[in-house]
Order: sequence, then C-alpha cells, then structure tokens
Amino acid sequence: MPVYSFEALSSDGLTRKGVIEADSAKAARGMLREQTLVPMKVELVGATGDQAQGQGGTGARFKRRVFNATGLAIWTRQLAGLVSSGLPLERALSSLSDEAERENEHHLVATLRAEVNGGSTFAKALAQHPRQFSSIFIAVIGAGEQSGNLGLVLERLADDLEEQQALKAKLIGAALYPAIVSLVAVVIVLFLVTYVVPQVAHVFAGSKHALPLLTVIMISTSSFVRSYGWLMLIAIILVAVGARMALARPLFREKFDAAWLNLPILGKLSRSYNTARFASTLAMLSAAGVPILKALQAAADTLSNRAMRTDALDALILVREGAPLASALAQKKRFPGLLAMFARLGEQTGQLPTMLGRAAKQLSTDVQRRAMQLATLLEPLLIVAMGVVVMLIVLAVLMPIIQLNQLVK
Repeated sequence: MPVYSFEALSSDGLTRKGVIEADSAKAARGMLREQTLVPMKVELVGATGDQAQGQGGTGARFKRRVFNATGLAIWTRQLAGLVSSGLPLERALSSLSDEAERENEHHLVATLRAEVNGGSTFAKALAQHPRQFSSIFIAVIGAGEQSGNLGLVLERLADDLEEQQALKAKLIGAALYPAIVSLVAVVIVLFLVTYVVPQVAHVFAGSKHALPLLTVIMISTSSFVRSYGWLMLIAIILVAVGARMALARPLFREKFDAAWLNLPILGKLSRSYNTARFASTLAMLSAAGVPILKALQAAADTLSNRAMRTDALDALILVREGAPLASALAQKKRFPGLLAMFARLGEQTGQLPTMLGRAAKQLSTDVQRRAMQLATLLEPLLIVAMGVVVMLIVLAVLMPIIQLNQLVK
C-alpha cells in the first residue's frame, strides 16, 4: 500500500505532520478527516512492492533502482554503524533519510522509517521493496532482528557486499584492457580494409601486370566487406538475438552452462567464482542464524550458472533428507572439492560459518589469480594478433609498389 506524507490542521489549530498508508491520495485525505484533521498537504512518499508489481510491470520494471550494488553496500555500512553505536533503528533510518543526497533515496528510507515506526519489523519493511533489496538481504536482516544482534548482522552484511563488489571490480579490471585492445584492433582493421585497401586497388586498376597474391586476396576481402558488410552485421545481430532467446529457455541454458564449465580456462574461472559467492552467502546466512535449508535455498539463488544452481538445489534435497552438508556437496562434482572439505571441517568442529567463510575467501583469491593470469596471457596475444593483421595489410599495399619499382629498373 502506498505511503503518503501529510501536513494537516488539528481541531485546536495546531499543525500536525506525519505519514499515513492509503490506497490513494483521496483515501488518505478521507482518513485524516476521520481523525478530525484538516488535510493541507498530502504527497506520495513511496509504494510497496505490491503496488510496483501491480503497475503492469511497465514503470516499475524499467524504473532505475535507488541503490546500485556499491550504494547499497555504503548505505548498509552507514546503518550498521548507527545501530551498533546504540541508536534506535527508527532514529538511524531518520538520520539516513535526512542525509540522503537524492530524492528517491530520501523517499525510500523515509518509507522504511514510517513502516518501522508503525510497528512493522525492519525485514518486513524491506520486503515491501523487492526491487531494491534482495531476498538474501531481507533474510539476513530478519535473522538479525530475531537474534537481537541487528548491528552485528548489518556489519557482516556490509562486509559481504563490499567483498562481492571488490571481486567484481577486480574481474572487470582484468577484462577491461583486453576488451579495449580488441575494440581498437577491430576499428583499425575495418578502416584499413574498407578505406585504405580500396584506394590501393584503384591505383593499380589500370596496371596490366599481375598483382601479388596477398594483394589480390586483400582486395577481394575489402570488396566483399564493402558489398556485404551490412548483411554480415544483420547476421551477427540475428545470431545474438537468437542466442539470447535460446538462453532464456531453462533447459537450454542449463545445458549451455554445463558445457561452459568444461572449458579449459573460463570453465574453472566460472566454477570458482560461482562457488565463492555460494560459500560466502551460505556462511553469512548461517552465521546470522538462518536455518540451513533456507540458507541453502538463498545461496543457490545467487549462482548465475544454472547447472551449478541445479546441483545446489539437489544438495538441498539431500540435506532435507538428513544428509550432512559436506557429503551432499561432495556428491556434486561441479563444486570444487575445497568447498566440501571446509564444510566437513566446519561440521566436525561446530564452526561451519567460519569454515565456509574461509572457503569463500580462498576461492575468491583463486578467481582473482586465474583472472589475472588470463588477462596477462591475452594482452600480448591480442597485440601480436593485431600487429600481424596490420602487417599483412601493409604488405598487401607495399608489394605492388615494390614490384613496379623492380620493373622500372
């Protein structure tokens, strides 16, 4: 139900301000009048998840999120600091609302504060905004409220969010340079093939001498690209759209992801990255006191690889039937054996969250190491490949000139 902020006059002439839940602004004014208040100003503060879903998925679906991944980590850290210092949750949310730099962030936090002030739990208030807060985020907050350690849980949640962002940033940084080199190489080659080579072909068009084979091949390639380049572009777009539609089908996506894991380098990188996220989420949830079955379900939802997600859900079934977590994970060969080993140590010592956290950290380090190795290998290979292509084009241009000079002599 939408939340409205209001400013109204009471029967004794005093101005009252606050928030009220109503289906519409008109209904909010009616509710104020029932309280013998004269509404002067009624404005929409926020809407719950039900309303967002009820808008046909148009405005809500394409509306930008209030918090991106980095912003959510920062906001969680700020809230954790305020709550851990002994400030009541309602006052902490009020402070964050007042300090918000953006209007949509101010409205969101004000809505959360209003719902908490009205008697709702923080987790329930967050659940009204599923687009802004994930089910894992809400589950951890709920466990923290039930255990009475909300400040500590918020600190752990902020740590986990920051670690995930740091890992993503390092992966993006490792892939950025090869991507830029590839883009520059493609642009240079297209320029040479579509502009430089045709100029050379025009110069030697009237020559009665046979052109070198490399020059003939380059001119033919240039002619083909200039004549059918737009068809090639359309074909690439159609293939990309078709691949996207195929990957939207669960069965095909699962088979594709399973095949991806078998790739020599990228497969191991994907396996380690997904397992690190899975172990980190499972460690955080179990440390917060979330039941293991619910924690496994939430951790499985973080896996971007559908084949590994299926294995995680199968492990969940085994645990539900009474199997230890370590043995359930050990039966799923797509997960590295390191995860099952640390889970077994955690179950034997009674320190499962700690051991899962160590597994996540070790796997995260492995991901960073593999990503840097891959980037280090790709950078010189791309430069050499671009140099070879440019050299061939230059040779195709120079060889006819050298041939003519020899004939003149």
